[in-house]
Amino acid sequence: MNEQLATFSQQWQPQLNAFLEQKVTADVSQASLRQSMLYSLMAGGKRLRPLLYLATVASFTDIKSSDLQAAGAVELIHTYSLIHDDLPAMDNDDYRRGQLTNHKQFSEALAILAGDGLLTLAFQWLGELGSKSELALTTTDVAQMVTVLAQAAGPSGMVAGQAIDIEATGKKLTDLAAVAKLDALKTGALLTAPLQLAAIRLKLSVDQTKALIGFGQHFGVAFQIYDDLLDYLGTKAELGKGVHKDVAAGKNTYPELLGITEAKQHLQAEINAAKASLTNVMPSFDHQLLLSFLSYFDKDSGQ
Repeated sequence: MNEQLATFSQQWQPQLNAFLEQKVTADVSQASLRQSMLYSLMAGGKRLRPLLYLATVASFTDIKSSDLQAAGAVELIHTYSLIHDDLPAMDNDDYRRGQLTNHKQFSEALAILAGDGLLTLAFQWLGELGSKSELALTTTDVAQMVTVLAQAAGPSGMVAGQAIDIEATGKKLTDLAAVAKLDALKTGALLTAPLQLAAIRLKLSVDQTKALIGFGQHFGVAFQIYDDLLDYLGTKAELGKGVHKDVAAGKNTYPELLGITEAKQHLQAEINAAKASLTNVMPSFDHQLLLSFLSYFDKDSGQ
């Protein structure tokens, strides 16, 4: 992580974490459900998705307090997906972010409900932004934001990718395009959504929005390739879960299809494409903060 991204994260991640804990505590009255939701939500994590939203806003204007709510909505979706991914019917994981998975700490039933609660609460939070005058959002703006997040998280985005992943597990995919589509849906969609949400909030032009979407799409695929490489090369401390879990499960990944060396080459190509999406389309845009997110891939274990 470079200095610019580290400084930005150190400034905004604590504020985001405080907001998430306070807002969920206020919005969820049922005690055991609230405890289960907060257990996974506050378990740590990089907060890349909400930070991408905040960094996009910060690249154009000052971040407002209500931006934490928009950013937080994306993190609620991400955390719900992790809880459900870890369930016995899905990946059957015992650990997540260095602690017991939600269903191991509580129960399968409560873990499912915690995920359901986080998923639906995300759209409540976006819907509430229409009453936040500081963002000057119209009802059309809010509707567009809800639609973007639903498409990214739902059956045309992340859920579709998860379904493909489940069906393909144990079956060898020989087509790189199929693996690329899997990664773009399962991981890329929810990493692109924060930039789309910020573009709506900022009322950016069509060309500016396309540039941000391109950055997010390439960043998302790079993120998944890097994560897959960590499954082969990383340590348990880096993964926060069992080492080589996806490898043992027969998941379809770039390293599995292409080998480590060529997977690293594709990772670098996606990083270059993400950079070009901003610098070529928006040369006058102050893109350094967003580009600093690419330093996430500088760790030795993935490169």
